[in-house]
Amino acid sequence: MNLKPQIRNVIIEIICMLFLLLFVYAAASKLLDFQHFKIQLGQSPLLSAFAGWLAVLVPLLELLICVLLIVPRYKLAGLFSAYGLMVMFTAYIFIILNYTSFIPCSCGGVLEKLDWKSHMLFNILFVCLGAAAIVLYQNRPRVKNHYRGSARLIGQFTIVTVSCISVVTVLFMLSENIIHYHNKRTRRFPQSPIQQEAITDLKFNSFYIAGVDSTSIYLGNLTAPLMVTTLDKKLIQTQQGMINLNHTDLPFRAVKISVKPPYFFVTDGTVPCVFKGKTNDWKAKLVYREGEYFTTAVAVDSSSVAVVTTDKVTGENVLGVIQTETGKKTILNPEILQKQFDGVFDTDGQLHFSEGMNTIVYLYAYRNEFTIADKDLRIRGRGNTIDTISQAKLSIAKDKKHKQRKFSKPPLFVNKRSTVYNNLLFVHSAVPGLYEDDRMWKRTSVIDVYDLSQKSYVLSFTIIHLNDQKMKDFLVYNDQLYVLIGNHIIRYKLDGQITSKYRKSNINNLLAK
Repeated sequence: MNLKPQIRNVIIEIICMLFLLLFVYAAASKLLDFQHFKIQLGQSPLLSAFAGWLAVLVPLLELLICVLLIVPRYKLAGLFSAYGLMVMFTAYIFIILNYTSFIPCSCGGVLEKLDWKSHMLFNILFVCLGAAAIVLYQNRPRVKNHYRGSARLIGQFTIVTVSCISVVTVLFMLSENIIHYHNKRTRRFPQSPIQQEAITDLKFNSFYIAGVDSTSIYLGNLTAPLMVTTLDKKLIQTQQGMINLNHTDLPFRAVKISVKPPYFFVTDGTVPCVFKGKTNDWKAKLVYREGEYFTTAVAVDSSSVAVVTTDKVTGENVLGVIQTETGKKTILNPEILQKQFDGVFDTDGQLHFSEGMNTIVYLYAYRNEFTIADKDLRIRGRGNTIDTISQAKLSIAKDKKHKQRKFSKPPLFVNKRSTVYNNLLFVHSAVPGLYEDDRMWKRTSVIDVYDLSQKSYVLSFTIIHLNDQKMKDFLVYNDQLYVLIGNHIIRYKLDGQITSKYRKSNINNLLAK
């Protein structure tokens, strides 16, 4: 460029000043609200796994570049560093806009009002300014160093540009692998994965979700154990009545209803007994009696129920399947539930059946593990939630007078409650992640989503408490999420960020039913 030296120097100094203003402000904003900045990085769909050290490195790097730009001897190095950093920021936004599963909220600070595309244009402008300053600087008559020469300058630009883009790309690929398959308490909360569509006041807080199909949701009632309330998809009551059992002279103490249309089951593991009927008349016949006692029961298909029972020799929890028709036998597999302390409290958890995968899923309550088994109780795999508590933290005391074991202090929950639909496991977590706002945990319930077929973490979302009351039960069916909070039932719609993760071959079969 044939510019007068004075004009060239002024342009270079103006560009350096613009970089100084940008980087000083950006670094100061990050450091003054460091925790918020770290949380923002933790929610990035690109750099989540490295948020801890990047939160420190980025502002320090910005300040270091400012020092290089101020010291005349290192000005050219500062300009190349500023150019490279802006290339990295631009590549970061390009990947977010084109290759990530969701787009997070825009940055704060001076760019708070810009959307991501405008932010990218802003970065490209500074990339161009940096390149222009470098070209002007190397053409200064007094500069005699190894940066001279057009070919050498092009080579330097190529190396810096390719290296910076490669670093961001590699970080993205590594972060995705870590987040989905080796995650340690780093959650991703994409924008609006669920949307509330309906809410109904049930007047009482004793309901639980007994089952759901494409047209109706079925509620059981703890205070009226044989009552079933049916709601349509708009959460309007369409039917309410009592289940008619053909044997009512049994010592019922823990009746539970499980609806699997067109069938339903009534179970009580303290008797023990299993009744079965059809939802068209709500009449049930006794199909199982005087076998293993059980604490939890979940319908598997029209003729079998998965249960958590007790080993008669050791007294430890065992997973079983009660077959109510052919042979009327119970299959047990003591290898599924893994003992850590006593085999009872430490193996507490939630039992589910996935119709889409045709498998039984057991999620431990006090540790970060789940087990998948087929209907014959052959183990198909084990996986972990993103929480890092692998050993149950329990304090158990013996009550010699009543010959019982009890918790001497409240246990540390890892997984409060859960549900399964197709290949996805939805977990109401009890453990905050690394980069999360404490206020969020006080006003919402956090749900983590896992892909059972890949044994991987997918994403997380929150359910806002209602009238200071927390979620007490939830269930997913296709793209619908049903939640019980206090007296209310709420229906949410799941968007494609979640439903796109369903195994298509199975979901198509389910939708056809």
